[in-house]
Amino acid sequence: MSITNNNITVQNLTVSYQGQKALLDISLQLAAGKITGIIGPNGAGKSTFLKGLLGLIKADSRTVLLGEAPIDTQKKRIAYVEQRSALDLSFPINVLEVVLLGTYPKLGVFHRPKKQEKEKALSALKTVQLEAFAKRQIGELSGGQLQRVFIARVLAQEADIIVLDEPFVGIDMTSEKVIMDILKQLKNAGKTIVIVHHDLHKVAHYFDDVVILKKELIAFGPVATTFTNKNIQLAYGETMGDIIIKGVADA
Repeated sequence: MSITNNNITVQNLTVSYQGQKALLDISLQLAAGKITGIIGPNGAGKSTFLKGLLGLIKADSRTVLLGEAPIDTQKKRIAYVEQRSALDLSFPINVLEVVLLGTYPKLGVFHRPKKQEKEKALSALKTVQLEAFAKRQIGELSGGQLQRVFIARVLAQEADIIVLDEPFVGIDMTSEKVIMDILKQLKNAGKTIVIVHHDLHKVAHYFDDVVILKKELIAFGPVATTFTNKNIQLAYGETMGDIIIKGVADA
């Protein structure tokens, strides 16, 4: 499969909540082999963009292609990790079982994970440095450990498209580094990676491309030319103007 099959083309994505426009006519292409960051102020529609892109919420208008085909016909190729706050951590499931869930899309409905899938899941846990936690209940993990488990699930799924909603909120630096190193390896393997992110100081360090949202598309493109003071002020307001952000261009 060629890498261009991993490009995501979004056309005219508009989403409303209770009669209010949450996203207005977003069109762009997310490139394979790149890590794209989605940034913008609170309420800008970042999570809504991910859910609209993936067809998880009703849109007023939406055309999304993965390669040449509608993304909705290719769900097995996509791994989505939502915000941790959206998850029920009291559910009685252990770490290995969570990672094994990543093998289900390829197994099909009536097949159970066997030895091969368990080995794949354990290997993924090793990659995120949590193999010793396989039998631990997910409710016992720190935020960073839990996020690494979700990345292990992504690895077990062997997805082409990896979509993460604020994966670094409230996690330790070690976990953040482990996750970013893995994501960069996946990028180099031609995967398409999309991350909603809140820490502007990391944008230049983490992402190749950046999408700046404020219900509308403020700017989109390579970080070097798009992550500028002007665009940040357009999205966040003039108050951001005097803040020095690492890696921001002055253009």
